[in-house]
Amino acid sequence: MSTTSVLFDAPGPRARLRNNILTLMSAVVLLAIAYVVIKGLADKGQFEGRLWEPFLQAQVWTGQIIPGIVATLEAALLSAVLALVFGVLFGLGRLSDHAWIRVPAAAVVEFFRAIPLLLLIFFAQAGPATISGYTVSVPAFAAVVIGLTLYNGSVLAEVFRAGVLSVPRGQSEAGYSLGLRKSGVMRLILLPQATTAMMPAIVSQMVVLLKDTALGWVIAYEELLNYGLKQIPSNFGNLIPSAIVISLVYIAINLALSYVANRLERRSRRNSKTTATVVGAPIAVGMGGGTV
Repeated sequence: MSTTSVLFDAPGPRARLRNNILTLMSAVVLLAIAYVVIKGLADKGQFEGRLWEPFLQAQVWTGQIIPGIVATLEAALLSAVLALVFGVLFGLGRLSDHAWIRVPAAAVVEFFRAIPLLLLIFFAQAGPATISGYTVSVPAFAAVVIGLTLYNGSVLAEVFRAGVLSVPRGQSEAGYSLGLRKSGVMRLILLPQATTAMMPAIVSQMVVLLKDTALGWVIAYEELLNYGLKQIPSNFGNLIPSAIVISLVYIAINLALSYVANRLERRSRRNSKTTATVVGAPIAVGMGGGTV
């Protein structure tokens, strides 16, 4: 029996016809909205050639867009590595049998998940000077990385915890019956299976992390959005074309990231079999060790 037939009855001829009509109507509405937007931009002269010519100049790419991409990727890659480490440590901490480890780990995760990322970036840059009373200059790059690590690491901690808990209990019981300790069961049985189940959620969070580097704009971190919506338009007066080009660059980077991650996931699934349920986005929970 297919999953679809379990969740709801298979649509009959009338239901299929109704779904097709609704799909067609939705497509027509979306096309109409796109036409209105494009026509409005054209009427405002946003598609004039002079506004797009800067993107045909090599110096615009080598002097602004490519440095912005490099700065974005540097912050994203370092934050991703640190967030994964943070997520593993605190995710496993929340699974600890010891309350003195589990409760503080849960408190840290819930605290940083509850604070907006923009505030974390602000606190990372201005907090040390405010708390110490001394002039402490935190580089914009460091502030962005700290904010991204704390927020996304807390989200990933829930992903790791949910991934481990998604493995059927019989798997760990089999490990204990073989004489393994909890650390051995976690390392040899649970984590290998959970990794495959967690991969879609991890990839999704990495894409979010990459896009969130744009928040560094507010503290003058010179990443892609800073170049695309501030420096280029200030030189050429082409805000809308710049926004469109920068959006396409972000889409290309995220598609490449998703492609690589999907290849790794398929390879992982071929090399190992797992009984764990695929983990979705985590939801808010309390400070105990309950499931998500």
